[in-house]
Amino acid sequence: MPAETPASATGGATTTDTLLDVRDLCVSFRSERGTIRILENVSFTVGQREILSIVGESGSGKSMTSLAVMRLITDPNAIITGTITYKGRNLLELNAREMRDLRGREIAMIFQDPMTAMTPVYTIGWQIEEQLRAHQRLSHKAARARAVELLGEMGIPAPARAAQRYPHQLSGGMRQRAMIAMALSCNPSLLIADEPTTALDVTVQAQILELIQRLRRDFGSSVILITHDMGVVATVSDRVMVMYAGIIAERGPKGPVLAQPSHPYTLGLLNSIPPMHGVRPHRLPSIPGSPPTPMGRPAGCPFQPRCEFRYEPCGTRPPLFRNGEQEASCYLAENGLPDWPRERAIQAKGAAA
Repeated sequence: MPAETPASATGGATTTDTLLDVRDLCVSFRSERGTIRILENVSFTVGQREILSIVGESGSGKSMTSLAVMRLITDPNAIITGTITYKGRNLLELNAREMRDLRGREIAMIFQDPMTAMTPVYTIGWQIEEQLRAHQRLSHKAARARAVELLGEMGIPAPARAAQRYPHQLSGGMRQRAMIAMALSCNPSLLIADEPTTALDVTVQAQILELIQRLRRDFGSSVILITHDMGVVATVSDRVMVMYAGIIAERGPKGPVLAQPSHPYTLGLLNSIPPMHGVRPHRLPSIPGSPPTPMGRPAGCPFQPRCEFRYEPCGTRPPLFRNGEQEASCYLAENGLPDWPRERAIQAKGAAA
Protein backbone atom coordinates (compact mmCIF):
# COMPACT_ATOMS: atom_id res chain seq x y z
CA MET A 1 0.00 0.00 0.00
CA PRO A 2 1.54 3.35 -0.97
CA ALA A 3 2.35 5.84 1.73
CA GLU A 4 -0.36 8.37 2.40
CA THR A 5 0.13 11.99 1.43
CA PRO A 6 -1.47 14.72 3.53
CA ALA A 7 -4.32 14.98 1.01
CA SER A 8 -4.96 11.25 0.68
CA ALA A 9 -4.74 10.77 4.44
CA THR A 10 -8.09 12.51 4.71
CA GLY A 11 -9.47 11.23 1.46
CA GLY A 12 -10.21 14.41 -0.43
CA ALA A 13 -9.06 17.74 -1.73
CA THR A 14 -5.49 18.95 -1.91
CA THR A 15 -4.24 21.49 0.61
CA THR A 16 -4.67 24.44 -1.74
CA ASP A 17 -8.42 23.99 -2.29
CA THR A 18 -9.35 22.51 1.10
CA LEU A 19 -12.02 24.39 3.04
CA LEU A 20 -12.43 21.96 5.94
CA ASP A 21 -9.85 19.44 7.12
CA VAL A 22 -10.87 17.00 9.87
CA ARG A 23 -8.11 14.76 11.18
CA ASP A 24 -8.29 11.92 13.72
CA LEU A 25 -11.53 13.20 15.25
CA CYS A 26 -12.47 11.16 18.32
CA VAL A 27 -15.55 11.81 20.47
CA SER A 28 -16.04 9.96 23.76
CA PHE A 29 -18.27 10.39 26.78
CA ARG A 30 -17.49 9.59 30.41
CA SER A 31 -20.15 7.42 32.05
CA GLU A 32 -20.67 5.22 35.09
CA ARG A 33 -19.62 2.28 32.91
CA GLY A 34 -16.41 3.95 31.82
CA THR A 35 -15.48 6.00 28.78
CA ILE A 36 -17.70 5.32 25.77
CA ARG A 37 -16.12 5.97 22.36
CA ILE A 38 -18.62 7.30 19.79
CA LEU A 39 -16.30 8.43 16.98
CA GLU A 40 -12.89 6.91 16.37
CA ASN A 41 -10.20 8.55 14.22
CA VAL A 42 -12.56 10.09 11.68
CA SER A 43 -10.66 12.04 9.02
CA PHE A 44 -11.91 13.74 5.88
CA THR A 45 -11.65 16.94 3.88
CA VAL A 46 -14.16 19.15 2.09
CA GLY A 47 -12.91 21.13 -0.87
CA GLN A 48 -14.08 24.44 -2.25
CA ARG A 49 -17.48 24.12 -3.99
CA GLU A 50 -17.61 20.41 -3.16
CA ILE A 51 -20.54 18.28 -1.95
CA LEU A 52 -19.46 15.48 0.38
CA SER A 53 -22.11 12.94 1.39
CA ILE A 54 -21.76 11.07 4.69
CA VAL A 55 -23.76 7.84 4.55
CA GLY A 56 -24.65 5.13 7.06
CA GLU A 57 -27.36 3.59 9.19
CA SER A 58 -28.76 5.33 12.25
CA GLY A 59 -26.15 5.32 15.00
CA SER A 60 -23.18 5.20 12.65
CA GLY A 61 -21.85 8.57 13.84
CA LYS A 62 -22.97 10.84 10.99
CA SER A 63 -24.80 13.43 13.07
CA MET A 64 -22.22 13.28 15.87
CA THR A 65 -19.57 14.19 13.31
CA SER A 66 -21.55 17.24 12.19
CA LEU A 67 -22.22 18.35 15.77
CA ALA A 68 -18.49 18.08 16.52
CA VAL A 69 -17.66 20.25 13.49
CA MET A 70 -20.21 22.85 14.63
CA ARG A 71 -18.91 22.68 18.21
CA LEU A 72 -22.42 21.88 19.45
CA ILE A 73 -21.44 18.99 21.73
CA THR A 74 -21.75 20.77 25.06
CA ASP A 75 -22.03 17.81 27.45
CA PRO A 76 -19.42 18.32 30.21
CA ASN A 77 -18.62 14.60 30.04
CA ALA A 78 -17.65 14.81 26.38
CA ILE A 79 -14.00 14.26 25.37
CA ILE A 80 -13.16 15.54 21.89
CA THR A 81 -9.70 15.10 20.39
CA GLY A 82 -8.16 15.58 16.96
CA THR A 83 -8.26 18.69 14.79
CA ILE A 84 -11.06 20.40 12.83
CA THR A 85 -9.37 22.97 10.63
CA TYR A 86 -11.55 25.49 8.80
CA LYS A 87 -9.77 28.03 6.61
CA GLY A 88 -6.57 27.40 8.53
CA ARG A 89 -8.11 27.74 12.03
CA ASN A 90 -8.57 24.79 14.38
CA LEU A 91 -12.18 25.10 15.52
CA LEU A 92 -11.47 23.10 18.68
CA GLU A 93 -9.13 25.88 19.86
CA LEU A 94 -11.60 28.76 19.38
CA ASN A 95 -13.36 30.23 22.39
CA ALA A 96 -17.16 30.34 22.61
CA ARG A 97 -17.42 33.90 21.27
CA GLU A 98 -15.20 33.19 18.25
CA MET A 99 -17.21 30.07 17.48
CA ARG A 100 -20.53 31.92 17.71
CA ASP A 101 -19.19 34.43 15.22
CA LEU A 102 -18.52 31.62 12.73
CA ARG A 103 -21.80 29.75 13.18
CA GLY A 104 -24.45 30.99 10.81
CA ARG A 105 -22.11 33.41 9.06
CA GLU A 106 -19.36 31.07 7.83
CA ILE A 107 -20.66 27.59 8.73
CA ALA A 108 -24.39 26.90 8.75
CA MET A 109 -26.40 23.78 9.48
CA ILE A 110 -29.76 22.42 8.40
CA PHE A 111 -30.91 20.26 11.28
CA GLN A 112 -32.68 16.97 10.77
CA ASP A 113 -35.98 18.03 12.34
CA PRO A 114 -36.83 21.71 11.80
CA MET A 115 -39.84 21.41 14.11
CA THR A 116 -37.58 20.83 17.12
CA ALA A 117 -34.65 22.91 15.83
CA MET A 118 -36.71 26.08 15.56
CA THR A 119 -37.98 28.02 18.57
CA PRO A 120 -41.75 27.43 18.76
CA VAL A 121 -42.61 30.77 20.40
CA TYR A 122 -41.08 33.00 17.68
CA THR A 123 -42.25 33.45 14.11
CA ILE A 124 -40.29 32.07 11.17
CA GLY A 125 -39.44 35.58 10.00
CA TRP A 126 -38.19 36.70 13.43
CA GLN A 127 -35.81 33.74 13.64
CA ILE A 128 -34.29 34.49 10.23
CA GLU A 129 -34.09 38.19 11.07
CA GLU A 130 -32.25 37.47 14.32
CA GLN A 131 -29.42 35.77 12.44
CA LEU A 132 -29.21 38.56 9.86
CA ARG A 133 -29.06 41.26 12.55
CA ALA A 134 -26.43 39.34 14.51
CA HIS A 135 -24.06 38.61 11.63
CA GLN A 136 -24.73 41.30 9.03
CA ARG A 137 -25.71 44.17 11.36
CA LEU A 138 -28.85 44.93 9.35
CA SER A 139 -31.61 47.15 10.65
CA HIS A 140 -34.88 45.56 11.70
CA LYS A 141 -36.60 46.75 8.51
CA ALA A 142 -33.79 45.56 6.22
CA ALA A 143 -33.59 42.19 8.01
CA ARG A 144 -37.35 41.68 7.66
CA ALA A 145 -37.21 42.47 3.93
CA ARG A 146 -34.30 40.08 3.44
CA ALA A 147 -36.07 37.31 5.41
CA VAL A 148 -39.16 37.62 3.20
CA GLU A 149 -36.93 37.61 0.11
CA LEU A 150 -35.16 34.44 1.25
CA LEU A 151 -38.43 32.65 1.92
CA GLY A 152 -39.59 33.59 -1.56
CA GLU A 153 -36.35 32.27 -3.08
CA MET A 154 -36.97 28.94 -1.32
CA GLY A 155 -40.26 28.61 -3.18
CA ILE A 156 -42.55 29.35 -0.22
CA PRO A 157 -45.82 30.89 -1.49
CA ALA A 158 -46.88 34.22 0.02
CA PRO A 159 -43.51 34.64 1.80
CA ALA A 160 -44.54 37.81 3.67
CA ARG A 161 -47.44 35.94 5.24
CA ALA A 162 -45.30 32.86 5.93
CA ALA A 163 -42.74 35.02 7.76
CA GLN A 164 -45.44 35.93 10.30
CA ARG A 165 -46.29 32.30 11.04
CA TYR A 166 -44.95 30.04 13.78
CA PRO A 167 -43.17 26.75 12.94
CA HIS A 168 -46.19 24.60 13.83
CA GLN A 169 -48.33 26.54 11.34
CA LEU A 170 -46.24 25.36 8.36
CA SER A 171 -46.14 21.94 6.72
CA GLY A 172 -43.05 19.76 7.03
CA GLY A 173 -41.80 20.76 3.60
CA MET A 174 -42.36 24.44 4.27
CA ARG A 175 -40.56 24.22 7.63
CA GLN A 176 -37.63 22.53 5.92
CA ARG A 177 -37.50 25.31 3.33
CA ALA A 178 -37.62 27.92 6.10
CA MET A 179 -34.75 26.15 7.85
CA ILE A 180 -32.77 26.20 4.60
CA ALA A 181 -33.57 29.91 4.17
CA MET A 182 -32.20 30.56 7.65
CA ALA A 183 -29.07 28.53 6.92
CA LEU A 184 -28.45 30.36 3.63
CA SER A 185 -29.25 33.84 4.94
CA CYS A 186 -25.58 34.82 5.36
CA ASN A 187 -24.27 32.93 2.29
CA PRO A 188 -22.12 30.51 4.33
CA SER A 189 -18.97 29.02 2.88
CA LEU A 190 -19.86 25.62 4.35
CA LEU A 191 -23.36 24.17 4.76
CA ILE A 192 -23.96 21.02 6.81
CA ALA A 193 -27.29 19.42 5.86
CA ASP A 194 -28.33 16.69 8.29
CA GLU A 195 -30.82 14.49 6.42
CA PRO A 196 -32.66 17.47 4.91
CA THR A 197 -35.03 15.25 2.89
CA THR A 198 -36.12 12.87 5.67
CA ALA A 199 -39.90 12.34 5.94
CA LEU A 200 -40.61 14.55 2.91
CA ASP A 201 -42.46 13.44 -0.21
CA VAL A 202 -40.51 12.78 -3.39
CA THR A 203 -41.44 16.07 -5.06
CA VAL A 204 -40.31 18.17 -2.09
CA GLN A 205 -37.13 16.06 -1.79
CA ALA A 206 -36.22 16.88 -5.39
CA GLN A 207 -36.85 20.58 -4.82
CA ILE A 208 -34.66 20.67 -1.70
CA LEU A 209 -31.83 18.83 -3.47
CA GLU A 210 -32.06 21.40 -6.25
CA LEU A 211 -31.79 24.18 -3.65
CA ILE A 212 -28.61 22.58 -2.26
CA GLN A 213 -27.10 22.31 -5.72
CA ARG A 214 -28.08 25.92 -6.41
CA LEU A 215 -26.25 27.00 -3.26
CA ARG A 216 -23.04 25.57 -4.66
CA ARG A 217 -23.71 26.94 -8.14
CA ASP A 218 -24.78 30.47 -7.18
CA PHE A 219 -22.77 31.14 -4.02
CA GLY A 220 -19.77 28.80 -4.42
CA SER A 221 -20.51 27.11 -1.11
CA SER A 222 -19.37 23.66 -0.02
CA VAL A 223 -21.84 21.15 1.41
CA ILE A 224 -21.66 18.22 3.81
CA LEU A 225 -24.80 16.18 3.14
CA ILE A 226 -25.67 13.64 5.83
CA THR A 227 -28.08 10.97 4.63
CA HIS A 228 -28.95 7.29 4.60
CA ASP A 229 -30.49 7.53 1.13
CA MET A 230 -28.09 6.25 -1.53
CA GLY A 231 -30.36 7.71 -4.22
CA VAL A 232 -29.76 11.19 -2.81
CA VAL A 233 -26.03 10.47 -2.78
CA ALA A 234 -26.09 9.49 -6.45
CA THR A 235 -27.97 12.66 -7.35
CA VAL A 236 -25.88 15.45 -5.82
CA SER A 237 -22.57 14.22 -4.39
CA ASP A 238 -19.01 14.66 -5.57
CA ARG A 239 -17.51 12.35 -2.94
CA VAL A 240 -18.92 9.83 -0.49
CA MET A 241 -17.86 8.78 3.00
CA VAL A 242 -19.55 5.67 4.41
CA MET A 243 -19.56 5.40 8.21
CA TYR A 244 -20.26 2.39 10.41
CA ALA A 245 -20.14 2.17 14.21
CA GLY A 246 -18.25 5.46 14.54
CA ILE A 247 -15.48 4.68 12.04
CA ILE A 248 -14.96 5.27 8.32
CA ALA A 249 -15.89 2.15 6.37
CA GLU A 250 -15.20 3.58 2.92
CA ARG A 251 -14.59 6.91 1.21
CA GLY A 252 -13.86 8.09 -2.29
CA PRO A 253 -15.33 9.78 -5.38
CA LYS A 254 -19.03 9.10 -5.93
CA GLY A 255 -18.66 7.23 -9.22
CA PRO A 256 -16.19 4.53 -8.13
CA VAL A 257 -17.79 4.06 -4.69
CA LEU A 258 -21.27 3.51 -6.13
CA ALA A 259 -20.15 1.49 -9.15
CA GLN A 260 -17.46 -0.65 -7.52
CA PRO A 261 -17.76 -0.50 -3.70
CA SER A 262 -14.68 -1.64 -1.80
CA HIS A 263 -16.37 -2.50 1.51
CA PRO A 264 -19.04 -5.19 2.05
CA TYR A 265 -21.09 -2.72 4.10
CA THR A 266 -21.27 -0.27 1.18
CA LEU A 267 -22.19 -3.18 -1.07
CA GLY A 268 -24.98 -4.14 1.34
CA LEU A 269 -26.37 -0.60 1.39
CA LEU A 270 -26.42 -0.47 -2.41
CA ASN A 271 -28.05 -3.89 -2.75
CA SER A 272 -30.88 -2.84 -0.44
CA ILE A 273 -32.08 -0.26 -2.99
CA PRO A 274 -34.98 -1.39 -5.21
CA PRO A 275 -33.76 -1.83 -8.81
CA MET A 276 -34.93 0.75 -11.33
CA HIS A 277 -34.79 -1.68 -14.26
CA GLY A 278 -35.34 -5.37 -14.86
CA VAL A 279 -37.23 -7.84 -12.68
CA ARG A 280 -38.19 -6.51 -9.28
CA PRO A 281 -37.27 -8.89 -6.46
CA HIS A 282 -40.06 -10.24 -4.29
CA ARG A 283 -37.96 -9.40 -1.25
CA LEU A 284 -35.01 -7.00 -1.17
CA PRO A 285 -31.72 -8.30 0.21
CA SER A 286 -30.91 -6.84 3.62
CA ILE A 287 -27.91 -6.67 5.90
CA PRO A 288 -28.52 -9.18 8.71
CA GLY A 289 -28.43 -8.09 12.33
CA SER A 290 -28.15 -4.59 13.75
CA PRO A 291 -25.31 -2.10 14.21
CA PRO A 292 -23.44 -2.55 17.50
CA THR A 293 -23.92 -0.14 20.36
CA PRO A 294 -20.91 1.99 21.36
CA MET A 295 -20.50 -0.22 24.44
CA GLY A 296 -20.88 -3.45 22.50
CA ARG A 297 -18.50 -3.09 19.59
CA PRO A 298 -16.79 -6.39 18.74
CA ALA A 299 -13.05 -6.77 18.67
CA GLY A 300 -11.49 -6.24 15.27
CA CYS A 301 -13.68 -5.06 12.40
CA PRO A 302 -16.97 -3.76 13.86
CA PHE A 303 -18.90 -5.01 10.82
CA GLN A 304 -17.69 -8.61 11.00
CA PRO A 305 -20.67 -10.05 12.98
CA ARG A 306 -22.98 -8.97 10.12
CA CYS A 307 -20.60 -9.64 7.23
CA GLU A 308 -21.06 -12.83 5.21
CA PHE A 309 -17.56 -12.42 3.78
CA ARG A 310 -15.68 -12.34 7.12
CA TYR A 311 -12.63 -14.49 7.56
CA GLU A 312 -9.74 -14.94 9.97
CA PRO A 313 -7.98 -11.52 9.66
CA CYS A 314 -11.22 -9.71 10.57
CA GLY A 315 -10.51 -10.40 14.24
CA THR A 316 -8.13 -7.42 14.20
CA ARG A 317 -9.11 -3.87 13.27
CA PRO A 318 -8.28 -3.18 9.60
CA PRO A 319 -6.70 0.11 8.57
CA LEU A 320 -7.95 2.13 5.61
CA PHE A 321 -6.58 0.40 2.53
CA ARG A 322 -6.27 2.57 -0.55
CA ASN A 323 -6.99 1.23 -4.02
CA GLY A 324 -6.83 3.99 -6.61
CA GLU A 325 -9.07 6.84 -5.44
CA GLN A 326 -11.02 4.67 -2.99
CA GLU A 327 -10.20 3.74 0.58
CA ALA A 328 -11.91 1.08 2.67
CA SER A 329 -11.33 -0.40 6.13
CA CYS A 330 -11.63 -4.02 5.01
CA TYR A 331 -8.96 -6.67 4.48
CA LEU A 332 -10.74 -7.77 1.31
CA ALA A 333 -10.13 -4.28 -0.07
CA GLU A 334 -6.36 -4.41 0.45
CA ASN A 335 -5.91 -5.24 -3.22
CA GLY A 336 -9.35 -4.11 -4.35
CA LEU A 337 -12.58 -5.88 -3.37
CA PRO A 338 -12.60 -9.19 -5.31
CA ASP A 339 -15.45 -10.00 -7.67
CA TRP A 340 -16.90 -12.89 -5.70
CA PRO A 341 -18.66 -10.76 -3.03
CA ARG A 342 -20.43 -8.81 -5.77
CA GLU A 343 -21.27 -12.00 -7.68
CA ARG A 344 -22.73 -13.59 -4.55
CA ALA A 345 -24.77 -10.43 -3.87
CA ILE A 346 -26.13 -10.48 -7.42
CA GLN A 347 -27.08 -14.16 -7.02
CA ALA A 348 -28.85 -13.36 -3.73
CA LYS A 349 -30.78 -10.57 -5.39
CA GLY A 350 -31.78 -12.88 -8.24
CA ALA A 351 -32.89 -15.59 -5.84
CA ALA A 352 -35.18 -13.09 -4.10
CA ALA A 353 -36.89 -12.19 -7.36
